[in-house]
Amino acid sequence: MSHNTFGHLFRVTTFGESHGVAIGCVVDGCPPLIPLTVEDIQRDLDRRRPGQSRFTTQRQELDVVKILSGVMAHPETGVQVTTGTPIGLLIENTDQRSKDYSEIKDKFRPGHADFTYEAKYGLRDYRGGGRSSARETATRVAAGAIARKVLPEIKIRGALVQMGPHKIDRDKWDWDEIGCNPFFCPDKDKAAFFEDYLDGVRKKGSSIGAVIEVVAEGVPPGLGAPIYAKLDSELRPR
Repeated sequence: MSHNTFGHLFRVTTFGESHGVAIGCVVDGCPPLIPLTVEDIQRDLDRRRPGQSRFTTQRQELDVVKILSGVMAHPETGVQVTTGTPIGLLIENTDQRSKDYSEIKDKFRPGHADFTYEAKYGLRDYRGGGRSSARETATRVAAGAIARKVLPEIKIRGALVQMGPHKIDRDKWDWDEIGCNPFFCPDKDKAAFFEDYLDGVRKKGSSIGAVIEVVAEGVPPGLGAPIYAKLDSELRPR
């Protein structure tokens, strides 16, 4: 299986399954002498942590990250900094309940990667989806926390702007509101509407899609390459 690595100058390789022993990633290409502690990474993982509202998976994972390599105490200041070598991160799975999925062992879930895995590899990990589980995104969040330290002048933020056919009122956009509701929605009134709306969808035994908007501020000129890997071609604006 390939395609578990993305990036060029700053390269991230993730590993692990939803109900395996652990998940993690290796970050290669991080410059040396950047202050980096577990707390820098844990802060973002805590925001992502599952089980914080009834609208997310109720799996209870603390997502405690460990830095395995790529850092050391600076010999002069004592501050923990990156060394320029690969940074290994590990997050142990503590709420493993593979038996919860035994009933769907021979069933394919619509909207999931079950059939895709079976068709491509001849087998699939029915225990929560294996590598196709949203659990894998925790490692991307951890890597992103390091990227944030590498590019402190760039602010990248995301928000939910639409659920099903219902869009937010952009005149009510408030970045501070994002951390105050379970949908990370910048419109306080629409966030309240989404709670009732999603409850209704769930009661019908259905599901609904959403649109997430990402805004990058302070992006300097010169990122990307002139032919391939151009920044504007990598991005997919609405």
